Amino acid sequence: MQLVPLDPPEAVEATQVRRAPAPKAVERKRMTGLERREQLILVGRRLFAELGYESVTVEAIAQAAKVSKPVVYEHFAGVEIDGKEFGTKEALYAVIVDREIAELLHAIQSGLEASHPRLMIEQSVMALLTYIERNDEGFQILVRDSPVGMAGNFSNLMADIAVRVQHLLAREFKARGLNPKLAPLYAQSLVGMIALTGQWWLDARRPGKQEVASHIVNLAWHGLQGLEKDPKLIGKFD
Repeated sequence: MQLVPLDPPEAVEATQVRRAPAPKAVERKRMTGLERREQLILVGRRLFAELGYESVTVEAIAQAAKVSKPVVYEHFAGVEIDGKEFGTKEALYAVIVDREIAELLHAIQSGLEASHPRLMIEQSVMALLTYIERNDEGFQILVRDSPVGMAGNFSNLMADIAVRVQHLLAREFKARGLNPKLAPLYAQSLVGMIALTGQWWLDARRPGKQEVASHIVNLAWHGLQGLEKDPKLIGKFD
């Protein structure tokens, strides 16, 4: 009887290692069309806020999203908004701006629905500051100048808000015996004060949100509360 020599332990271990099944490759989940579109919007939003419209290219958007340029073209080339057709970068930018304006307008408009004028100012100021706090990228895009030929920016939005405010002020003016025809002037002044302070607070972030809001309301409310029926300047001007 012939004995077969056993393999040394090292050889057995090496054989076991060689025969071990290879690990399965992790499959990457393929995005749906809606998921890819949302990803491109978020990537574009970040780049436009950081670099500005003119400095962002379709290639940069594709690279940041880890896709090819044709994928970006597929989702945004030839998009029509309000009856006007835009190119790829313009279309993506317009979609982002439209979304930000709708969100901010809804927040501020909800604040205008109050039973008391002071509460209306408080809620509106807090709505704007809260939007800035949670959407600083979106606000940075809104306060920049829009590309030539493209509607929709922060100044247009604030003008729209002022029109809504003037109707509320006209009602209050009439109830207090003041001239309601001057409501548009006061509405522009009030909304402009809030908007410019919001732009300043975007970078400053001090004092805190509620403290900033309380000081804006302090100036706006006590100024409105003590309005003279026929104000005059005390200086002499030509």
